Amino acid sequence: MAQNPARVPDRRERKKAATRQALSEAARRLFLERGFDKVTVAEIADTADAAVSTLFAHFPGGKEALILGDAGEREAALTAAVQNRAEGTSVLEALRDFLATRGPFAPDPAPESRRIAELVVSTPALRAYARTLWTSCEAALARVIAEQAGHDADDLSLRLLARYVLEIPDLAGTEPDPRAALDIAFSHLERGWPGLS
Repeated sequence: MAQNPARVPDRRERKKAATRQALSEAARRLFLERGFDKVTVAEIADTADAAVSTLFAHFPGGKEALILGDAGEREAALTAAVQNRAEGTSVLEALRDFLATRGPFAPDPAPESRRIAELVVSTPALRAYARTLWTSCEAALARVIAEQAGHDADDLSLRLLARYVLEIPDLAGTEPDPRAALDIAFSHLERGWPGLS
């Protein structure tokens, strides 16, 4: 059976994507120039040549979502890291490898990415929003770990593991050496959940 060719986005979808991109880029530039707290939603919308209502239509999470995205994107990437891990890679290795590419853990980020990670860690509102995004993935992560480990999805032990993993970005990401802190966190998790390492 022949595969259907990939659907090409129509003009309206392309315009929506371009507006979303313009808003995100304007916010990033303004936040890095002046700091998160010194930039208003109206300034971002004006810089992107959009209405404030358009900004909220694309980013209902407000200013924080402009730089950190939404939970759906994060949840999809996180669960895919577990489901699509390489043969012989444990669940915990896959999660550690996934987090090692994100924010303050990235090994060699571009200068702008490094500045964004520093902005998130140093801005209480952004840090709190990032933590909320991570922890909102708890149920989905626990479910995918349970599926991969052949356990019940309501297993408290796996729900605890999911929560601990999702707290790592907030806790280890603020340490002087985030990568070393990430490794320490996962070494403790591997001792607590040896069947998943």
